[in-house]
Amino acid sequence: MSPSLVLFDIDGTLVRKAGPQHRLALIQAVRDVLGLETTTEGVPLHGMLDPDIIRCMLENAGFASTDIDAAVPAILVAAEEAYLATEIPDIRDKRCPAVPEILDILAGRGTVLALVTGNLPRIGWRKLEKAGIHHYFRHGGFGGMAPTRGLLAKLAIEQARADGLIAQSARISLIGDAPQDIRAAQENGIQSISVRTGVTPPGELEACNPDYLLDDLTMLDPNILF
Repeated sequence: MSPSLVLFDIDGTLVRKAGPQHRLALIQAVRDVLGLETTTEGVPLHGMLDPDIIRCMLENAGFASTDIDAAVPAILVAAEEAYLATEIPDIRDKRCPAVPEILDILAGRGTVLALVTGNLPRIGWRKLEKAGIHHYFRHGGFGGMAPTRGLLAKLAIEQARADGLIAQSARISLIGDAPQDIRAAQENGIQSISVRTGVTPPGELEACNPDYLLDDLTMLDPNILF
């Protein structure tokens, strides 16, 4: 069993400015399922789960609120299909600073690496594949698996324990770039490490009181994860 589990967010933490394909897949999915034209304009995408982004898009387009919950499951499936059908460029140059180096160090020490992300599963895995880092991660909590990021983190932790990957006493950390990541760590009683590589406005991360606040992963001391 590993002495530590590290959970990573994707967008803004592992990769940034990965292209418009993800956003366009959500728009295409709503179009395919409902024949409705929507936009992500005006939707606070940062730190949100994909299902919640879709709900905001539908609300902003005037879709009946009583029908949104019924429509979302089919839209999520269509969004994954739309993304996978898109030509996704190589985004290794979009990896955040020190990402492959940190992942190499942690993998070399036997750390279990998993994901906690608002991305839908097939979108998240394809994005990491195009960034050349998917092979570091065993599993994760993805958008659509639970209604909040805190519950996604709980799922990822429970999966690691159920698979016998970590001991009950293992050190668990969550690394992310948004306030939602900090809150998810705090809700689960695990170490929160926040990085400024996303688009969170100055001051918001400090206000959430993460255990560590770093400019980027070049500043991360791997020893705090064990």
